[in-house]
Amino acid sequence: MKLGPGGDHTMSGAMDVDKDKALLGEAATKLKVDEDPENEGEWMKLADLRYRIVSAKKSADKEADLKEFLRIVEKFDAIAVYEALCTAGGAKRDAGLVKKLTESRDKRLKEVEDAVETAKELEGDMEVREGLMCKAQILARSAEQAVAVKAYDEAMSLPKTTSGQKLDIEFNLMRVGLFWGDIPFLDKHVQAAHVLVDNGGDWERRNRLKVYEATYLLCIRDFKKAASLLLESISTFTAVELYDYPKFVFYTVVCATVALDRKTVRERVIHAPEILQVIGDDITLETMMNSLYNCNYRDFFVSLVDVVVDKLSMDRFLAPHSRYFLRHARVGAYTQYLESYHTVALPSMAQTFGVSVDFLDRELSDLVACGRLSCKVDKVGGVIESNRPDTRNALYQQTIKTGDNLLNRIQKLSRVITI
Repeated sequence: MKLGPGGDHTMSGAMDVDKDKALLGEAATKLKVDEDPENEGEWMKLADLRYRIVSAKKSADKEADLKEFLRIVEKFDAIAVYEALCTAGGAKRDAGLVKKLTESRDKRLKEVEDAVETAKELEGDMEVREGLMCKAQILARSAEQAVAVKAYDEAMSLPKTTSGQKLDIEFNLMRVGLFWGDIPFLDKHVQAAHVLVDNGGDWERRNRLKVYEATYLLCIRDFKKAASLLLESISTFTAVELYDYPKFVFYTVVCATVALDRKTVRERVIHAPEILQVIGDDITLETMMNSLYNCNYRDFFVSLVDVVVDKLSMDRFLAPHSRYFLRHARVGAYTQYLESYHTVALPSMAQTFGVSVDFLDRELSDLVACGRLSCKVDKVGGVIESNRPDTRNALYQQTIKTGDNLLNRIQKLSRVITI
């Protein structure tokens, strides 16, 4: 084949273009972020399994959880959480597995870092940002919290980062905080996400933030506000990267049981079609929810204990608050029962709740002493006298007191002005 003048340079240039295109195609493949929320949810499940393995009382459950834990660890090269489990005594450290995971993670990181460098030379900011997000995701799933946070901060600091992109990074950082149980860190980024949402967040991100914030509120035992946010998200739940819908319903029912009044529970929980579609698969939770509303207190107490022992105590968000929940749920049941009576026989109430007279006497005396119940226990007469709080009179007295304070302050101010 004959070449014209400069033909060799033309062919060389074409070959360089083809080479650049090949490099770009390879880089684009390696810079692909895993956007499957179910994969992210599976990675988040590692934190739940780790808690259950360390806390589990039944050996059979522990073995099944450990098997599932190791499967997910190998899928995501999750070295840091595996090391944390071994340190906590949940498993014996396998040096061969750690080496295998480290090599796999480092190989993937090297590919991504090389692809980022290629993108910096041949592509634009969008491809570089995608590469840094991919690197941060790998480190979030495999490394310790501080390393992951640093990687996401690097992506956040890139120029021309939109508010939507910043908000997505905040969601990633909130998941990192939830994964490692860092509540102050989580609080910080929930507030940062609120600022971004208020400045123009879209509908889907606003709804997801409600679920993230509600999960944070569960961790700090603010069940009332958590219940409100969870109920607002029932029909728009999309945060499957945190947990699945049945677990979301579980959290909603638990919060509503101790935080909402009977009328609200009936309208927004018991009769909610979204909850009814799911709760039938959890008989214990359904019994607890319905029996309290239907005043079947014996069934409520039995199902309440089952829910606390089998579910709350094994949930890493709610386990620290299981005793609080158990106590407040019982207070709610006692209050609801006593509202229907002026006086009731102690043995009759004990039979209704399925407990002994001595237990009920001790519990009610304790609750009355600390101001949680408005009643009197007459152990000699064997009766309980209900003292219904007069809210209208209390409001009147409070208004009078506030008015007196205001008049006193005005009089003092008038003397100063006159002088």
